[in-house]
Amino acid sequence: MSSREELVEVYRASGEIEAQVIRSLLEYHGIPCLLQGEAARNIYGLTVDGIAEVRVMVRAEMADRARSLIKERET
Repeated sequence: MSSREELVEVYRASGEIEAQVIRSLLEYHGIPCLLQGEAARNIYGLTVDGIAEVRVMVRAEMADRARSLIKERET
């Protein structure tokens, strides 16, 4: 995998719903992303000691833009 194709974490959501909101935001702005996490997040729907956390991953060259969009959403 080249550095252009490398995936980096841009956000860590506390559950599936939050991760899907972030995914929708990024994809609306043309940034494809991948959600990674434990399968337990789909069963329990809450985070206990990080078990249901979901990592939002994007290609490295899109990471700065993705983080910027996420930060704008939080303010």
